[in-house]
Amino acid sequence: MATAKDKKSKSYEANILYGDVAILSNEAFKCQKVLKCEVGFEYLSQRFNSGTDLITELKLDEFLVEIKREVSSHQRWRGINKLNESYWAIEIIQPKTIGTNELFVHLSHLPAFQEKEKSNKFSFLNNAHNIASFVWEGTTIKKDELTDYSAGVLTLTGYSAEEINALPGKYLSLVSFEDSAALGRIISDFSFEPGKKSSEAIYRIIKKDGSLKWVKEVFTMMRDANSRNYVFAGIVIDITSIKEYEVKLLESEAKLLDVNQSKDRFINILSHDLRAPFTSILGFSEILLNEPNLPLKEKNEYLTYIFDASQNQLQFISYLLDWSRLRTGNLKIESQRLKAQAVIYNCVSILTGNAIRKNLTIHVDVSDSLYIQADERLLTQVILNLLSNSIKFSPDNHTIEIQGGIFNQSQAEIIVRDYGVGISPEDQSKIFSVEKSMSKEGTRGEKGSGFGLALVKEIIVKHGGEIWFYSELAKGAEFHLTLPLPSNTLLLIDNIKEDRNSYIELIRENFSEFVIQTAENGYEAMGIVATQTPNLIILNHHLPLMTGLQFIEATRRNESNLKIPFIVICDSISPEIESAYIKHGVQKILKKPFDYSEFLKNLQMTLH
Repeated sequence: MATAKDKKSKSYEANILYGDVAILSNEAFKCQKVLKCEVGFEYLSQRFNSGTDLITELKLDEFLVEIKREVSSHQRWRGINKLNESYWAIEIIQPKTIGTNELFVHLSHLPAFQEKEKSNKFSFLNNAHNIASFVWEGTTIKKDELTDYSAGVLTLTGYSAEEINALPGKYLSLVSFEDSAALGRIISDFSFEPGKKSSEAIYRIIKKDGSLKWVKEVFTMMRDANSRNYVFAGIVIDITSIKEYEVKLLESEAKLLDVNQSKDRFINILSHDLRAPFTSILGFSEILLNEPNLPLKEKNEYLTYIFDASQNQLQFISYLLDWSRLRTGNLKIESQRLKAQAVIYNCVSILTGNAIRKNLTIHVDVSDSLYIQADERLLTQVILNLLSNSIKFSPDNHTIEIQGGIFNQSQAEIIVRDYGVGISPEDQSKIFSVEKSMSKEGTRGEKGSGFGLALVKEIIVKHGGEIWFYSELAKGAEFHLTLPLPSNTLLLIDNIKEDRNSYIELIRENFSEFVIQTAENGYEAMGIVATQTPNLIILNHHLPLMTGLQFIEATRRNESNLKIPFIVICDSISPEIESAYIKHGVQKILKKPFDYSEFLKNLQMTLH
């Protein structure tokens, strides 16, 4: 411990244990280090000589000399002191140690202490100790002597000092079994190193309510002349939040390392897949340039290969860009209510030529009433990819099946099934992987990018759906995917009650499967759009607070990833406003008066 170095200059030191605990050691009970708590466990520590303005203001000499009279051996003194309008709870313990005047001082900041409450010092001192840390002091002179704990022990452990002293192993009974041996070694090693002033340990304790807490303990001891009889003292601080943050950091680090390794593997695969076809393309191009007398048939074969390889690379790059944009969020899902059958028939139509060349039959079994909530372009890309693979890996004269139906209350299911070559067990784990992308030739030598199914999975996941498959070699493959069902909600915005009621009655009579939401102005309607996804919005142009056009502009701006159709009703509007509506994709503008049959016809066209 530090002692007086020069009584004339009155220069002293304080040995800081941890946080807001200091051991003051000098004959006159003077302290040169002053701690001031700023925030939590952040402290400003400054060094002063005795007699400076700060020490004078603290009146530390008189304060501690007075305390010396009041503190009896092995007892506490508690009080509150004021420094620069800041109040401190002070707990002082004078241990029973041979030949020393050392004090243990526990300082706790009281930011909430008010002038009017200064009279009740001890209640505020206890409030100051309602923090997750405590100091303790115990001696080995008497094995049965009780250990002293500050009031914070109750907050941290759930036990009072009396309850802990009544436990068989006192405080050590709270240490978790996994950490008790390591803590015992630290204490034992420290006890038999006379030159060591302090030590520390991090371990877990079990609170009274059974919960685990991580704590950091810093402890010291004072020995007698024979270095045998000594007093232990220390501070225990709750570091559970720090350890939890540390675990999160380690998990984050592991994930980042994995991502980085995946990125490296992906770049290696990508560079190979991008580079490989160009070797052949350049080779065939060189032959065509250098050998003008090649037979026409051979020239056409080379040109066909160059064309097919270039087309595959273009598709590969397109898939790669879409996948990357989906992963980074730069490609938004423009979700809308879609008729599943129409999307599937469109995909079949695009690939009909490929199927005819292999004499394949494509059966579509999708209900005319099945609707899904999806991005039309991305969903088309998914179906085209799955159907193209089925055509590619099906032998001639086979059948491909596409089915669609309700999967559960919130999702639809689409199945694409073929009876082709199937997928080997070793390749099944690579199907959706970017890092393990594979490209195999079809039954007629058709080429592929090897990247399509990775993009398919990314699209389905972004829609909130799932994709899986079943396959056996020589028996074909069956891919299942789920997509969300639309909400079947119509939003009607009109401030004229009579008109609004007439529209509601017509819709209920002819579109009973839809739920009707109503609003009287654009601001009320924006709240509905923010929490739901209407399949259609019908609105009056002449609305209070904002016009119909202003509402559509705001909706497109705030919900840019939604493609909600609009039908506008108005008395009369200028050509400029009508043009603006059309520019924003309004399906129909109905000018009053109009026949209700026209109203229903437009609803039917928009919804179905």
